[in-house]
Amino acid sequence: MSAPIDEVFKRARKESRGVLITYVMGGDPSLADSLEAVLACIRGGADIVELGFPFSDPIADGPTIQRAAERALAAGTTLAKVLELAREVRLKASETPVVLMGYLNPVLAMGIEAFFSRAAAAGVDAVILPDLPPEEAGPLREQASRVGVSIVSMLAPTSTPHRREAVLAVASGFTYFVAVTGVTGARTAAPEDISQHLQAIRAESKVPVVVGFGIGTPDQARAALAHADGVVVGSAIVDRIAKREPLEPFIASLRAALSRSG
Repeated sequence: MSAPIDEVFKRARKESRGVLITYVMGGDPSLADSLEAVLACIRGGADIVELGFPFSDPIADGPTIQRAAERALAAGTTLAKVLELAREVRLKASETPVVLMGYLNPVLAMGIEAFFSRAAAAGVDAVILPDLPPEEAGPLREQASRVGVSIVSMLAPTSTPHRREAVLAVASGFTYFVAVTGVTGARTAAPEDISQHLQAIRAESKVPVVVGFGIGTPDQARAALAHADGVVVGSAIVDRIAKREPLEPFIASLRAALSRSG
């Protein structure tokens, strides 16, 4: 069994640091390569790992993750295979929570009940579906809750107070705040000033709040942590995988940047 997601955040608070969440596209460039990439992230200090499952029309993703999805699909990666990959991660790194991230269509194609049952059996702790409107999430949340899997809610700088209230009312696992408007991708500059948004969300959220999209360097991770409980790094990792660059030193530098005591 992995440590529950809330225990990971509690431990990080005791250690006076933020939580590091790393993203890897399942099957990019192969299932074996993505398994090794996830394990390298864990060795480097990732607290929670996100496994992407590829989709042909990834509307929230920038070029880096779009290309990763294309490579994964070309290699024959399916949602079922990513669920098996999650099981392998759980067998090799049993203490680290695993979160699946992807789009709704493959889930619906598999069937909502079948998907969440198989996700729970694989040891998945939570699921992020960027294109799932909270108003339509009821049936999925019911199935997820039934098998003990969280559905992570997403908010953005453009979210209205009404949308924020609706999302936070059903939040579980953690709340994912999108630091920039637009698609995923590492930026050369830090995300726009998000402090007011994050302060409002953290004041209302019953679960921890993490920041993602546009975070690609230790300095950006440190800056984003000022008003959050953790950060998500994705495109910068996927880019290193594509270039076959070592992951562990980069992950370790991100982890070090999240210390609140230095």
